[in-house]
Amino acid sequence: MFLGFALAIVGWIGFGCPAHAAGRLSDYLSKAQPGELVPGANRLGAMQGDPAIAPAYKDDQLLGFVYLNSDFANAIGYSGKPIQLLIGINPRGVLTGLKLVEHKEPIVLVGIPEKRILEAVNKLIGTDMEPVVRGAVPAPQVDIVSGATVTVLVMGDSIVRSATKLIKSGRLGTQGNAQAGTAPQSTKTIDPGKSETRDWQGLLGDGSVRRLTLTLADVNQAFEKSGNAGAVAHPEEGDPGNIFIDLYVADVAVPTIGRSLLGKDGYERLTARLKPGQQALVVAGTGRYSFKGAAYVRGGIFDRIELIQETNSTRFRDRDHTRLGSLEAEGAPDLPEIALFVVPAEFNFDPTEPWTLQLLVQRVVGTRDKAWVTFELGYALPDAYVKREPVAQPPAASPAKIPEATANRRGAAPPPAEDEPLWMKIWRGNIVKIGVTVFALGALTLIFFFQNQLVRRPNVYTWVRRAYLAFILVWLGWYANAQLSVVNVLTFANSLLTGFSWEYFLSAPLIFLLWCSVAAGLLFWGRGPFCGWLCPFGALQELINNVAQALKIPQYRLPWGLHERLWPLKYIIFLALFGMSLYSTAFAEQLAEVEPFKTAIILKFAREWPFVIYALTLLSAGLFVERFFCRYMCPLGAALAIPGRIRMFEWLRRWPECGSPCQRCANDCPVQAIHPEGHINVNECIYCMHCQELYFDDHRCPHMIQVRLKREKREALSSQSMRSGGKGPSTIITAGGKPVELPRVEAITPPPT
Repeated sequence: MFLGFALAIVGWIGFGCPAHAAGRLSDYLSKAQPGELVPGANRLGAMQGDPAIAPAYKDDQLLGFVYLNSDFANAIGYSGKPIQLLIGINPRGVLTGLKLVEHKEPIVLVGIPEKRILEAVNKLIGTDMEPVVRGAVPAPQVDIVSGATVTVLVMGDSIVRSATKLIKSGRLGTQGNAQAGTAPQSTKTIDPGKSETRDWQGLLGDGSVRRLTLTLADVNQAFEKSGNAGAVAHPEEGDPGNIFIDLYVADVAVPTIGRSLLGKDGYERLTARLKPGQQALVVAGTGRYSFKGAAYVRGGIFDRIELIQETNSTRFRDRDHTRLGSLEAEGAPDLPEIALFVVPAEFNFDPTEPWTLQLLVQRVVGTRDKAWVTFELGYALPDAYVKREPVAQPPAASPAKIPEATANRRGAAPPPAEDEPLWMKIWRGNIVKIGVTVFALGALTLIFFFQNQLVRRPNVYTWVRRAYLAFILVWLGWYANAQLSVVNVLTFANSLLTGFSWEYFLSAPLIFLLWCSVAAGLLFWGRGPFCGWLCPFGALQELINNVAQALKIPQYRLPWGLHERLWPLKYIIFLALFGMSLYSTAFAEQLAEVEPFKTAIILKFAREWPFVIYALTLLSAGLFVERFFCRYMCPLGAALAIPGRIRMFEWLRRWPECGSPCQRCANDCPVQAIHPEGHINVNECIYCMHCQELYFDDHRCPHMIQVRLKREKREALSSQSMRSGGKGPSTIITAGGKPVELPRVEAITPPPT
């Protein structure tokens, strides 16, 4: 069942889903009047070019153009979904209007008023972008809104970068004539042959590692130049020459740099993780200002640093991050913050071209207000690591284009679908992970459908279960980071209320496959398949408890009355989170830290000490009470138990004697999901199948023991020695499961008459 759902989804994505054009301008033009975006315009003309732009006219006079920001520059916000803006720009490159037409930002949907967000970004209206493109003036910046920093920054950056890219394309303004250039004479790639190990000073000296040092005076002067009176009134205190931040960055996917900074083993582990062509950066710092901040703890995003290359930019998320303890290069300083970031594959990062790491410095100026300035740390890969190869120039006259149908008949591949949606590219780029996940779900489907044959061999079943849980923990959890969370449930419910979109849910293939499998499992078995088999944190708890039992650590079973009153606690937690999400999704996500999943699975305990102590406390409780968190605190388990009541089948077998008088299964259930009267509470059952092992065991289950004794008695009475009545070997039967030797039966000879 799990496999069927997974294959159906993969097949739909790979073959049945039509490729939509990346440009979506036509979907949003109806949501704004021409005059809102280009003042004075009363109509829009036919869309032009790719990505599309729509000319705006006043009668027959061209006043400007309208385009969609996400067609030109990425605009992924705090929610992980694109923020869609219609932008008006005149032929000279001046921004004339903005209209927010679609977003899924939780902090804006149910928290900060949308009006405050728009007031911040509308300050860009009237900006002349042509001097920005020429480099004559710096790019304009928006004022951040406290509590929605990422959202506002993404919107502002997307507006500026999309306008820059449009002007550089030569489709408006005067930049176009200057952009016509000759075809490149050579291509640049990283030279794999350069893989020596170098010391820290050598790496700094040639620019392999770039450095940005800011003093307190530098930061105070930057805020003074920003003109924000509130920020000027709250300067950094201390000696002006003291270090505010000392920041370092390097591309460690380059062999020499990676081997030097990560060591041989660390570099090999990194290259095993990276897709072909994918890059990874080391960012390290010291000083009173942290480049990490705290947003990645609350929402999984590093909002103080941004990777920028040409018109594209991205902020790293916790799934891209690995904390490092030190740098391996000889002479490297002892830095308190060292982070390894994998650049998302969809960013299309070119390591041979210059790029920038932008540092956001925030300053609190009031109870709810913050001011900010940015500093840029530029990076260009040294030529020593770059390999140049000449590009073959096309002939002056090319033959007539072969029709596509003819080319296909000759065996030529069709042109690539460059305009396919981003989520489809993500799926195609994760084929191996998707294949492994589908295989694991298929294996679990077989285990469930053939459970009766498996549980009849308890030793085999025990090791099958432990091996599967270890795979789920190590591969699905710690490696693939595919840990479902109650946050997914809250996000889904919120999307139903605010406008459902498949694109966000499809952007995480493994999470999407798991949710499809959970949905199928709920119909057949309830919440047990996920909670008992597919949850990495649940697997961690059970495996740790297995070790505890092997070490003879005492195991405790709570009295039934107390246990029965504690298990509703997780439902109360879930309902509280769900109710809070209707008011504030962002705050509900913070409260969802009651789940230790992010700490123990996603971040692998590389987190602030309060979160680590909390997770270790729950795991320690599980040493003595098996699956303590699952039983009494897990809001996700509660969320799945509610729809799990609609399951269609009863797969777990019971004997009439179960519960009355026999209590063997109830006493042995690892999570006490069997009531004293004998029935299984499907809301609490994790489908470990321990009761089914007992069900078929004719040495532990009282019912099966009686069946076995009767069978053995019949076999003994029908044996050859009993039928012959003469001398023969002793008849052996068993009573109570132990062999008993009966006296030899002698033939009785009647006296002579």
